[in-house]
Amino acid sequence: MDENNGNHVTEGNKEEKEFTNMASLLAEEGLGLDLPRAGEIKTGTIASISPGQIMVGIGAKSEGIIRGQEFELIPPDVLASMAVGQEIPVFIITPEDHHGNLILSYVRALEAGTWEKAQQLMDDKETFTSKIDGYNRGGLLVVFHGLNGFIPSSQLSFSRRAEMKGNTPEERFNSLVGEEVQLRVIEVDQERRRLIFSERAAVHESRDTIRDKVIEKIDVGDVRKGRVTSLADFGAFVNINGADGLVHLSEISWDRIRHPSDVLKVGEEVEVEVISIDEEKRHIGLSIRRLLKDPWQEQIGELKVGQLVNATITRLTKFGAFAQITDEIEGLIHISEISDEHIAHPKEILHENDQVTLRIIKVESDSHRIGLSLRRVDSLAFADMDLKELEKELADVDITISSDEPETVSEPEVVSEPDPTPEQASEETLPEVAEMVEETETVENVEDAETASDSEENAE
Repeated sequence: MDENNGNHVTEGNKEEKEFTNMASLLAEEGLGLDLPRAGEIKTGTIASISPGQIMVGIGAKSEGIIRGQEFELIPPDVLASMAVGQEIPVFIITPEDHHGNLILSYVRALEAGTWEKAQQLMDDKETFTSKIDGYNRGGLLVVFHGLNGFIPSSQLSFSRRAEMKGNTPEERFNSLVGEEVQLRVIEVDQERRRLIFSERAAVHESRDTIRDKVIEKIDVGDVRKGRVTSLADFGAFVNINGADGLVHLSEISWDRIRHPSDVLKVGEEVEVEVISIDEEKRHIGLSIRRLLKDPWQEQIGELKVGQLVNATITRLTKFGAFAQITDEIEGLIHISEISDEHIAHPKEILHENDQVTLRIIKVESDSHRIGLSLRRVDSLAFADMDLKELEKELADVDITISSDEPETVSEPEVVSEPDPTPEQASEETLPEVAEMVEETETVENVEDAETASDSEENAE
C-alpha cells in the first residue's frame, strides 16, 4: 500500500500500478496529482454559473458540474450569494459522466462536513446553543448547520418540562419555538440520518436541584400526571416533572390492597394529587385515590348518627367487637360501648354471628370508620329521634295502606236508632261507674299506704 494521497495498490491490477507509479514520479518532480474519487469532499472554485448548473474546478485540470436535483437542493439565498471565483466545498458523486465531467454536489459536501462536526461534538461532550425550529408529537426540532436534529421530550431539562402544560403538542411546545436552548449531541447516525440532542445532558441538573425546582412550582392540592418509577411494600414512587413523590399504600386505592403491585406497574402513567410538601426534607406526598370516586360514600347510604341498625357480630378483639351493618359496611363497638357495667372482654356479652340491634354513634367519612354502641340502644338521649323515626315508619305504613284502598268510596248508610230507655241507660252506665269507683278506691289506698309509710318513718 502506498499511503501517498490515500491511493491503494492492488497486486495484479496493472492500471492501478501505472497510476501509482505516475503519481510517484510526479510527486518527485513536485507535481503530485490529486485525482478525485467518488465519495471524497474537495474544495473547488466556481468557474461558471448558468441556469440549472454550476461548473466547478477542483484542480488537476479537472472540472465538475452541479446540476439536476443537486442544483435544486441549494437554498435560493445561498445560490444567489455564489459568484465566479468563489471557493466552495463539493462532494464527488461520480468521477466522470459521458462528457468527461465530474458529477458534484454542494449540499452533500455541506452535510458531510456537518455530520463530522456533530460526531466531533459528541466525542468531545461539548455543548452548543441553538434555536428551537419546530416540534412534532414526540419533541422539538432543531437545525444544526443545515441538518435537521431532534430533541425528544424526555431529553428536555426537568425545569422546562415542569413549566410545560397541556395535553396536545401545540399546547406544550408551540410557545417554545424560537427560544434558544443549550444542547449536547447524544446520537449521530449518518446512514439513518438521525441526529439526536439532549438539553438534560447539557445543563447538568442534579436530583436535588430538580426536586427543589419542582417543589418551588407545586402546591398542595395540585393535580399532576406522573410515571410510576418503583414499587415498595409501603407505597409507590411516582415521578412528576423529574422529581419522585411517594404515594403511600393507603393513598393508592379506596379498596384494601396488600401491595402496590396489586393495582400499579412500573412505567405506568398515573394522575396524582399533591397532598403534602416537606421542603426541608425534600419530600413530596402524593395520592391517587383522592382523585377517584369514593365508593364508601355511596355504600353508607342514609346511615347517620343516632340511627338504630340491625347487625351481625363478625369478630371480637380486646378493645371491642366488629359488626357487619350491610354487605359492604362494618363498624366497631368499642368495649366501653358494649355494657354499662365494666367488662374485661367483649366475649363476656357478645359472640361471633350474634344478631344484635345497635345504635350508630359516630360516622367518620375521611377515615371510613363507623362507631357503634350496644349499651345506648335504649338511651333516653335518643328518645326524640327514635320517636320521630317510629312516626315516620307509621306514616309510611299509612301511606301504603291508603294507596291500596280504592280511590272512590261510597258513604255508609246512616241508620237511626231509638233512644235507650232509662232502664237500658242505667244498665250500660253501671259498669263504667263501678270501674271509676274501683280506680278511686285504689288511688285512695295507695295514698293511705304512702301516708302511713311517711308516719312510720317520722316516728322512727
